[in-house]
Amino acid sequence: MATGFATKRLSKELSKIHGNLPPGITLVSAEGFQEWLLDIQVLDSNPLYMNQTYRLKFKFSPSYPIEPPEVTFVSSPDRPIPMHPHIYSNGIICLDLLGQQGWSPVQNVESVCMSLQSMLTGNTKNERPEGDANFVANNRRRPRDIDFYYHDNTV
Repeated sequence: MATGFATKRLSKELSKIHGNLPPGITLVSAEGFQEWLLDIQVLDSNPLYMNQTYRLKFKFSPSYPIEPPEVTFVSSPDRPIPMHPHIYSNGIICLDLLGQQGWSPVQNVESVCMSLQSMLTGNTKNERPEGDANFVANNRRRPRDIDFYYHDNTV
């Protein structure tokens, strides 16, 4: 359950989202202040993501925005997990912005979506992270509890 501060902040963000979102970002659902779904699209001509829409799930802790949301891509018949060297096939995203070290309370749902759009826009590699199959088969931790090693910021 969100705290008063988290609820106030998320309420403010939701009002702004209902008013206007950047191109390629669509709110799907925001039931309460624990979990939201948003769709994102890459708007440039990157052939890896042309005409694709991807679904993001945001899970908020009671400590949001001091603590980052847990953000993952979720798969459905018409929403695949994007191919990217920093996105595992189970939807977990290796991005410093989403970890304790890289997160700042000035970030918000909209800025995270825009960062992920940008990450996809700049990608030229049609591949998963090294060790994807092993990671997906063996990881039992929540995305926020994984200590990723950020070694390649070129993709």
